[in-house]
Amino acid sequence: MLQVARNALELAPAAADRGDYGVWTGYRIPEDRSSWHPLVRALYDYWRSVSPPDRLPGRQHIAPEAVPALWSRLWMLDVYRDPLRYRYRLCGTEVVRSLGREMTGQWLDEAHPTLVANPQSRDRFRYMAETGQPTWRRGPPLWTRDPEHRIVETCVTPLAADGFTVDKILGLTVMFDSQGRPL
Repeated sequence: MLQVARNALELAPAAADRGDYGVWTGYRIPEDRSSWHPLVRALYDYWRSVSPPDRLPGRQHIAPEAVPALWSRLWMLDVYRDPLRYRYRLCGTEVVRSLGREMTGQWLDEAHPTLVANPQSRDRFRYMAETGQPTWRRGPPLWTRDPEHRIVETCVTPLAADGFTVDKILGLTVMFDSQGRPL
């Protein structure tokens, strides 16, 4: 069973011991988040603030009106199991602009075949779905996007209606140009 950690640095012992989530595991949430883009940090802080004690927050805990500054960069995936797949539930306007098309309703593996074919990304999403731990990453985009968008910073957080079984993933992406300026 999933163990929910109040401190995102703690892993469920079984997941940590297995060590089978690939090389991407450097995407764990760092203790010092001062270098994060303020919008990315705001999503993570909000997610923690709505988390019930010893449980994951669910979609029912997310109040969009509480975070209007994040809307254009938010995206949400529904998690399906057997087989494990993800479908876009929503995709903010800045993310749509970067991708060049609307994603809502599309399967992640069909919308971004190279992203899901990449073991680093695939293992990251599987890790979140199986352990209920959020992740963070800053680096080159791993999907087809506007060529001006050279760097992305993402925080991806799990949601669980029952507090334990991840059924949605809520993420926020900030894009940067080649000079490191947010777009």
